[in-house]
Amino acid sequence: MIQLPPITGRAASNLFRSKNETNRRSRYGEPPNGDDELSVGLLTDTLAYARNRNYTGYDYFDGMSSRLLRALPVENKWLNLVVQEGIKRAPINVRPLFLVEKRQNFKGTALFAMANLTAYEFTGDDLYLDEAKYLGDWLIENQCEGYSGFCGGHRHAMQQLDERRPAETPNIIPTSYAVKALLRLAPHDERYAEVARTAADFLVEDLRYTELDGGARIVYQPHYTGEFYTLNGGAIGARMLVDLYDYFGDEEYREKAAALLDYLATKQTDLGGWMYRDPASASHLSMDNHHNGFIIESYLHYDEVTGENRYEETLSKAVPFYRDVLFDANGAPNWDEDSSYPKDIHAVAQGILVFTKSGDTAFARRIIDWALANLYAGSGQFYYQKRRLYTKQFTLMRWCQAWMAYAVAEYLAATTETH
Repeated sequence: MIQLPPITGRAASNLFRSKNETNRRSRYGEPPNGDDELSVGLLTDTLAYARNRNYTGYDYFDGMSSRLLRALPVENKWLNLVVQEGIKRAPINVRPLFLVEKRQNFKGTALFAMANLTAYEFTGDDLYLDEAKYLGDWLIENQCEGYSGFCGGHRHAMQQLDERRPAETPNIIPTSYAVKALLRLAPHDERYAEVARTAADFLVEDLRYTELDGGARIVYQPHYTGEFYTLNGGAIGARMLVDLYDYFGDEEYREKAAALLDYLATKQTDLGGWMYRDPASASHLSMDNHHNGFIIESYLHYDEVTGENRYEETLSKAVPFYRDVLFDANGAPNWDEDSSYPKDIHAVAQGILVFTKSGDTAFARRIIDWALANLYAGSGQFYYQKRRLYTKQFTLMRWCQAWMAYAVAEYLAATTETH
């Protein structure tokens, strides 16, 4: 263990920025001396911000939690959409005006649990281990009931054009991160792994794992009735199976993961990225940043765990597209293949994760530097989004804090040999 004092607030931000020129001299070098201490300080500050608020806050898509909206004597899809999208798109945080409820997010809890475990490994402070166990227990206690295995979803309702998605509807994305968190906790208590393993049944049964030409597919969430396939959902499902394979050694998990990724490889575009949905016309999103990051990370994780290099060709096109098209040379994230803005903190975090896992830690560090210069409020708090003419200077607990805590933690673990 290394015991390092935290560097807090603006001081951490300024120290990171002061090393920018050193980092820019080398594209693929090791981080400069002192980077560990700075990363630990940033991680512990980011966690402190969340811990002091009981990991509870506003979320990206939480407009339906407005007590004003729910007090109305009518239920109308278009009214729901106006309120939900108006809150989500507003240049300032209008959630307090609409009495939107603050909640603890399922996926965010998983990310915070893993970040706390890393903080414990680097500081030796039992506070972080206790927090991680508390968060792991919370995930188990707040899993969605009535499904084939462990699973979770958003704790607020969401209005879509074709459906009103009730609160506590599970889907593959939060479930997969919760599984990863529980498996990380398993060395401290085997019951975490026992619960996590049942998520495979959720994927196969409730997400309708189906083999077809070229591999296999799953649906994004139970009760799905659409005619489209959400591509990053299949990738994240495969990554969850790889995590289970890595822990339990069950070959069936690896085979199913490979089938999901094989099929997804057939949907890669000539540019090297993936559309959000297949068919592409089923979504307004195209090859957006963080969803492509999810997919690439999943391929990297499969090859890392299995040692197969099965997806070397897929990654040979995907990683350069992600780096050179979805990011600027200074580490700033672009929205998609055609749009520079908005520059979103979630894309920042996912970029740190992908380039850390791919071994390009110098570029991951460059993304951190950009975030600290552009989306950091100090004292461990990150802002949501930088637009062309202004910045959305408010914080969403899962979207901003949980993702950045997890990303910084993974970067720290990868760039430090002794911990």
